[in-house]
Amino acid sequence: MDKSEGRLIDLPRIADPRGNLTVAEAHSHLPFGVARVYWVYDVPAGECRGGHAHKACREFIVAVSGSFTVTLDDGREKQTFLLNHPYQGLLVETGVWRTLDDFSSGAVCLVMASEPFEEEDYIRDYGDYLEYLRGR
Repeated sequence: MDKSEGRLIDLPRIADPRGNLTVAEAHSHLPFGVARVYWVYDVPAGECRGGHAHKACREFIVAVSGSFTVTLDDGREKQTFLLNHPYQGLLVETGVWRTLDDFSSGAVCLVMASEPFEEEDYIRDYGDYLEYLRGR
């Protein structure tokens, strides 16, 4: 898998005895402007999230609390990332299948997306995804 399809990015950490702070600024820490932010939480044990790819949307995924794994699949090989630091996120480029699983109790997954929600941007069937890759 090409490293440019998914890579970990460390964000600035401002240490303070009252509590730490991390910031993510569009076009500075993130390589895109943020059009949408959403978070996933209260994931039951054993459940999987994701299971799709995007044609146009890029995403930056952060475990703001707890931990989970993200598996990226480019149709040739898979790479798995453990997200468990609120100051680190995973950049996921377009055309990459992703699944999120192994959520710890209390985990919160924050996603910053480059595009607003558009159902047409999603590829939700893995067979359709492989066909999409052949047509690129």
